[in-house]
Amino acid sequence: MDPYHRRYYRPSPTAEYTEDSAGGDFDFFSRLVSSWEAAAVIHGSPTRGAIVRSGVVLGRDGGAISRMLWPFRLGLGGPLGSGLQPFPWIHVRDLSGIVCHVLESECLQGIFNGVSPSSPSTSNGSFAQELGAALGRPALLTVPAWAVRAVFGAERATMLLEGQRVVPKRTLESGYRFIFPDLSAALKDIVA
Repeated sequence: MDPYHRRYYRPSPTAEYTEDSAGGDFDFFSRLVSSWEAAAVIHGSPTRGAIVRSGVVLGRDGGAISRMLWPFRLGLGGPLGSGLQPFPWIHVRDLSGIVCHVLESECLQGIFNGVSPSSPSTSNGSFAQELGAALGRPALLTVPAWAVRAVFGAERATMLLEGQRVVPKRTLESGYRFIFPDLSAALKDIVA
């Protein structure tokens, strides 16, 4: 899953976003997500609606990690740009767990943030350090912002160089218990 899969909230190094926060109308990807969510609503239908906004999905077979492993295994991994940007992440088992939890709990509806509870305190730099540690490799090489823009283009580079501090407030209030609430355990499970 690409890191821009669910870009609804405006990138900000300090603001925290819950399921009730405004967003969805500041760039192409945020408008795309808003359009997807609007298309999922069937007005006048007795069917309850529930939407899970996922962060960067981490798993063994594909997703964001598959693109990162090769340079990190070679000891060439590190933060992107300043590394200070928030990195909203979730383990694939927790994302599927949230979806099942919402489907099985008939009283739940609305928006649920599919990010780890420790995600708000995770930066791109701390993610790089944790991934390097899980692999037993250093994570010292910073990829300059200009290189990220050259390789990925302006739109995708913005996704990688800026981030959102997303909090799974309603997800936690709904009673979902995370399998991987902290990054270190999630990465160790993935690279084991």
